[in-house]
Amino acid sequence: MPARVVRFDRAALTEVRRARLWYAERSASAATNFIAELDHSIELIASAPIRWPSYEAGTRRLVMRRFPFAVIDRVSADAVQIVAVAHSSLPPEYWMNRA
Repeated sequence: MPARVVRFDRAALTEVRRARLWYAERSASAATNFIAELDHSIELIASAPIRWPSYEAGTRRLVMRRFPFAVIDRVSADAVQIVAVAHSSLPPEYWMNRA
């Protein structure tokens, strides 16, 4: 099965930019590694979107291994929408209005 199209919610893109900036202010390699792991996570989701566990409000969640973030997505027939790139310290309620 071919990978599905991946679309990002605007707020999820903002979360990625903020996280990348936070890591970049501390270490360029940490920022690079964060984006690399996020890219890998997105590839995994796109290639097999229903592999990941069901989560809140009809979404699915892939927990990143090296960083305290989870990629929250919603699967449709032809695409995957990234609803949030959520830091593990935040409650899920903050992004639920996107789902």
